[in-house]
Amino acid sequence: MTRRVVLFEDRQWRALRPLTDLLPVPALVFGASDLARRWLARAGVPLLAIEARPRALAAWHHAPVRDTASVPADAEAIVLNAAALPGEWYEAALAARGPALWFAGERVAGARAPLALLGPALGRGEDFETALLALGLPAVSVDAPFLSFPWHFVERNADAIADDLASVRGEVRGDVHRLACLEAPERITVAEGAVVSAFAVLDARGGPIMVGRGARIASHTVVTGPCVIGAGTGLLGGFVSGTTFGPECRIAGEVEASLWQGYGNKRHHGFVGHSVVGEWVNLGALTTTSDLKNNYGSVRVWVDGGEVDSGSPKVGSLIGAHVETGIGSLLPTGASVGTGANLFAGGRFAPKRTASFAWWDGESTVDHEIGRFLATARIAFGRRGRVFSPADEAACRELFDSTAGERRPIKQT
Repeated sequence: MTRRVVLFEDRQWRALRPLTDLLPVPALVFGASDLARRWLARAGVPLLAIEARPRALAAWHHAPVRDTASVPADAEAIVLNAAALPGEWYEAALAARGPALWFAGERVAGARAPLALLGPALGRGEDFETALLALGLPAVSVDAPFLSFPWHFVERNADAIADDLASVRGEVRGDVHRLACLEAPERITVAEGAVVSAFAVLDARGGPIMVGRGARIASHTVVTGPCVIGAGTGLLGGFVSGTTFGPECRIAGEVEASLWQGYGNKRHHGFVGHSVVGEWVNLGALTTTSDLKNNYGSVRVWVDGGEVDSGSPKVGSLIGAHVETGIGSLLPTGASVGTGANLFAGGRFAPKRTASFAWWDGESTVDHEIGRFLATARIAFGRRGRVFSPADEAACRELFDSTAGERRPIKQT
């Protein structure tokens, strides 16, 4: 039977802010790629559609290609919640016969239905889930896990990398210097155009390592697996472990158990641990995250209007897109830094929560000016050979307006 995949983000995308401020849930980096591509690899079925907020979807520059070929009238749609993780539950659900709506508790994990029946729900964007529920498909309970909060990405990313690369045989197609050290080379993949310089160390004994096309690993860089270095990313010296880097990042210093969406700058020393970092972030020299409380207790994190107990003792910072930090910035355990925020108070701990498009100077916060923000964003895009599109500007302006109520002058004591 011909099948096509429909990916969607559900109504709980807000619990993943600030990561989802400008991107849809399927775009979020996880494991060896992103949530959309991981599902497509697991399903082995062409993509028909992605249903998400239109502004965020339009600003996603690396969305997977949809199959635009004609589909037979009797084709079946496999609908998948992008925040659900693939697993045995999915194979078991597929093995059952007939249309079904898959529920994990009260949350929709996915569905299967004749494409002709699903048709009226397609193209609904953020209202897709409501339309899916209205189809009246038989409900089936499944045991699907979800990435419900940003720290779940940190907790589960190392296993996701290992799973994604489990069947990948180590192969060197790029340029690896004869004086570079590759431990467990059978678990190391170096793509065409990548360069690993003399005295760099790739240690895959603890998990696989993938170095993407055109990536560069400078001398005196230690990479400990599991780790994914995205296409065009440069590691400029230091120690990185258990981390996924998206495309075109520039990273130096120490990074542990983190995820970088892409196009990030951390060209100097400083520690980033157990953190999730959005696109186009620039961390000034010696910017450092705390990822462990002094009493080793569970970290509380700001989630869309209030603090939530993460249940984990290891949570660093959740950093939205286009964030800038000045030199010597210190981010407290469980910090949430909203999209477009600027932190300039070297040597002092930043607030645990900084609203989107807020400037913090060590004493108070004020609103960023949207015109100046957009001018800086255009420059940042140009430095990576990208174009800041009208869709990017529209998404940023909409977010600026919608988060106005979250910004207010705050005196830090």
